[in-house]
Amino acid sequence: MELTIEELEARVGQQIGLSDWVEVDQYMISTFGKLTFDEQFIHMDPERAAAETPFGGTIAHGFLTLSLASKFAIETLPDVKGRTMGINYGFNKIRFLHPVASGKRIRGRFTLDNLTRKGDGQILQEFGLSIEIEGVESPALVAEWLTMTFFEEVAA
Repeated sequence: MELTIEELEARVGQQIGLSDWVEVDQYMISTFGKLTFDEQFIHMDPERAAAETPFGGTIAHGFLTLSLASKFAIETLPDVKGRTMGINYGFNKIRFLHPVASGKRIRGRFTLDNLTRKGDGQILQEFGLSIEIEGVESPALVAEWLTMTFFEEVAA
């Protein structure tokens, strides 16, 4: 779906995207742990995590869960007409609320909380992001995510 800036502005305060579910399996968790040098047993050793933690097994790294936000955004957020590129601008807030157990499925839910025109050729979008765990009431995380979108020319 492609929206104009004006159409996006009209959707401020509304849900703007809901991704498909993705399974966070042990292979994904272990690969992420090796790549980031975070090989704590609660992520990497299913038997020990089952025996020594309240989680019943391994859990995903919080940053693994957060990193999947990019996949969810690419999959669900609308394209903006005339966009030449977009960049991750950062976060105002990130809270990790519930661990994601190995084998669980998660998805991203986005609301467009604010859109600010930043002169000719740029808009700052503020998204509310909730990463949900299938069958769990509490989200894995909530965040306020900022993205900057660039255009050759922005309509007045």
